Amino acid sequence: MYSQSFEECIQACLECMQSCNVCYDACLGEEDVKMMADCIRLDRECADICAFAAKAMQSNSPFARQICTLCADICEACGNECKKHDHGHCQRCAEACFKCAEECRKMAA
Repeated sequence: MYSQSFEECIQACLECMQSCNVCYDACLGEEDVKMMADCIRLDRECADICAFAAKAMQSNSPFARQICTLCADICEACGNECKKHDHGHCQRCAEACFKCAEECRKMAA
């Protein structure tokens, strides 16, 4: 049975997924794409785990807590990478990543 307690975490995951997808796409349009390679890679990985974590919580997976723990770690890594870049999309993405990491850690505790 789907749990309401997951709702804030699911929302944070979906917002982070969206921010990562926007950042990923915007990074591909930056002048020095090669410099953005780590950011692009982590954006993709983070968007994927956020979508997976949201789905796990929505379906009340018995592994939701472990998935959210991994999601928090990846979100933190992505946020730290995005934070290094001055682009607005990177800064917004970092903020969404850190929020998601916090919500996932709360949920997994």
